[in-house]
Amino acid sequence: MLFIIIYDEHGGFFDHVPTPVIGVPSPDGILGPEPYNFRFDRLGVRVPAIMISPWIEKGAVLHRPLGPHPTSEFEHSSIPATVKKIFNLKEFLTKRDAWAGTFETVISRKSPRTDCPETLPEPVKLREAEAKDEAKLSEFQEELVQMAASLCGDHRKEGFPHKLVENMTVSDGVEYVKGAFKKFLDECEKARRNGADGSTICIPAGDSSASTVDAPSPKSKSFASKLFSCAVCGGN
Repeated sequence: MLFIIIYDEHGGFFDHVPTPVIGVPSPDGILGPEPYNFRFDRLGVRVPAIMISPWIEKGAVLHRPLGPHPTSEFEHSSIPATVKKIFNLKEFLTKRDAWAGTFETVISRKSPRTDCPETLPEPVKLREAEAKDEAKLSEFQEELVQMAASLCGDHRKEGFPHKLVENMTVSDGVEYVKGAFKKFLDECEKARRNGADGSTICIPAGDSSASTVDAPSPKSKSFASKLFSCAVCGGN
């Protein structure tokens, strides 16, 4: 068993290692749109990758791949490339995973380790204070609410996106996001019952004269509401 944790974005942090731009193949030769016509023939900033398995030596670190090409690097396509190599699959998915380095060598033990922890430490609290339910939404929270509006059709309303969030508090935003997501799921279920398959994109029509999501109670302070405000809306 090998458990892989990998990041999608680098988070904007500085990296002293230049991004690879030489010898990186485009996956499929597709060009980006005008005017830049990006060729997808370079990699981005490095991101962490964590591999967890009792078959890996403690503290093992992989710095560079051993191939298959002189310019090969570890990157996201290394995952399908490694799967192909381990299971001896017939074909690669694209030119990129055919080029990417593989990491099967990290599984180097002949027997599994027996020093794995049986209990986990108590998680550290992110903060001591309660969520500020009545605070005005932060810019990030506003963007989350505006994204939720696309699920329930409110993005078609006049004045979107600013009018939607201008008077919202954190608790309002929590209830709005939950309501928008519920409406989206209800529409998906309705579409499924009407014969739609899993590839169908369901977006409620919305209502230009009234909110499509029930207005929240500004005094709502349930545990679920507080938890949602912390986890989803960022909780001021």
